[in-house]
Amino acid sequence: MVREENFAPVGNDIYELPATARQDMRGPARIFADRTLLEKAFEDRSIEQLVNTATLPGLVGAAMAMPDCHQGYGFPIGGVVATEYPEGVISPGGVGYDVNCGVRLLRTPLAWEETEPHLAALAESLFRNCPSGMGAKGPIRLSSSQLDDVLVSGAQWAVSEGYGTKEDILRTEEEGAMAGANPAVCSPKSKERGRDQLGTLGSGNHFIEVDRVTHVYDEAAAAAFGLFLGQAVVQIHCGSRGFGHQVCTDYVERLQRTIRNYGFQLPDRQLVCAPLTTREGQEYLEAMKASANFAWANRQVLTEGIRRSFEDVLKGSGSRWEVSVVYDIAHNIAKIEEHSVSGRVVKVCVHRKGATRAFGPGSPALPEQYRAVGQPVLVPGSMGTASYVLVGTEEAMRLSFGSCCHGAGRMLSRKAATRETSGREVMDELAEKGIHIRAGSFRGLAEERPGAYKDVDRVVAVVANAGIARLVAQMQPLAVVKG
Repeated sequence: MVREENFAPVGNDIYELPATARQDMRGPARIFADRTLLEKAFEDRSIEQLVNTATLPGLVGAAMAMPDCHQGYGFPIGGVVATEYPEGVISPGGVGYDVNCGVRLLRTPLAWEETEPHLAALAESLFRNCPSGMGAKGPIRLSSSQLDDVLVSGAQWAVSEGYGTKEDILRTEEEGAMAGANPAVCSPKSKERGRDQLGTLGSGNHFIEVDRVTHVYDEAAAAAFGLFLGQAVVQIHCGSRGFGHQVCTDYVERLQRTIRNYGFQLPDRQLVCAPLTTREGQEYLEAMKASANFAWANRQVLTEGIRRSFEDVLKGSGSRWEVSVVYDIAHNIAKIEEHSVSGRVVKVCVHRKGATRAFGPGSPALPEQYRAVGQPVLVPGSMGTASYVLVGTEEAMRLSFGSCCHGAGRMLSRKAATRETSGREVMDELAEKGIHIRAGSFRGLAEERPGAYKDVDRVVAVVANAGIARLVAQMQPLAVVKG
């Protein structure tokens, strides 16, 4: 059994278990953490799952976990694993059930004081214009051909239909659409589940949050991102809804039937995977891309709902309320990328599950206006706590395949969170802080209470200390919409 003392410090807030620690490991296991977060990671199966991912065929470099890691399906949430391309494997558990769950940050020209008299009305309008909750239906009922177009073109489809602008697309990872998506490899059930969910928030930890920028750490990067102290901004956190969940379900079941054909010996059946050279591996990749595109279209349609809410509430107030995209980033995805490993450039399949891309300055994958400073990295908090904007670094390209944390990370299961407090108590607690809440259920509030999560301040301090991201701005919540 692996213990905490088996992990040796190899850098600032970086600990590593050597590949010799277990006979089946193909590389080291690395965690970005301070001593407190390292201890926390041993409280569930996070470390066991991290070590298990180091056994994957075709592993390149170290299997990694971010400081917000917690137990997931096969991979820890907060896991980053690269496999060689095309001979390595792709694993649905390394992406997760909510494919392209991600965050979009929107900025306004408003000082937060201008929104303060309108926050209750704004929260109510957001709750009305951005349907939330399990099984929620959106404003668009897609035909079969339209849904296929969404799966191929993602946010670009939404903009072509009048939901947003070209500038929104340019500030979205992959410009809102991964090439190579194939609707034909997505099941009828997945399509039926997704058909009426475009433009919906979902439930669980998904939210829309109106925030104020409370601290600016890097003036140049903040200026490049259009952020300023005291500004009112909005975060969207959601993913591919029932469509992506069903895609993952379908391919986990399919690969569990076919994995014996590859001769793999894996320590956990949840690590089910397929070589990228196989039909199963390619079709999962194509279906995953389709799910990612659905999620980008979803956040794009939600963006228009948010714009409509600001217009409805603030028109006639004398304030300028225009809402524009800062950036949109995925944190449940697998991507084929080129990285420098041991002095040579290699093509790899990078799984980021509960981890966000954090490319440094100069990357051609970034929007032109951000290329000189690096990629915006969006790290939301948990309703009553701070959220952060960071920026990717060259060090991240060296240490973590250009990856960073994606949030605070759960510390309590949803069941445990509801045992300790009620949703009404959470709402009252947040109201005392001046935070306006609109939610579909009190149970959902209890499950997602701030105390169920790790200390986000500590998490971002770790990635900054390790050098894989740099602090740009801090935000505090003003109004929150939950499913």
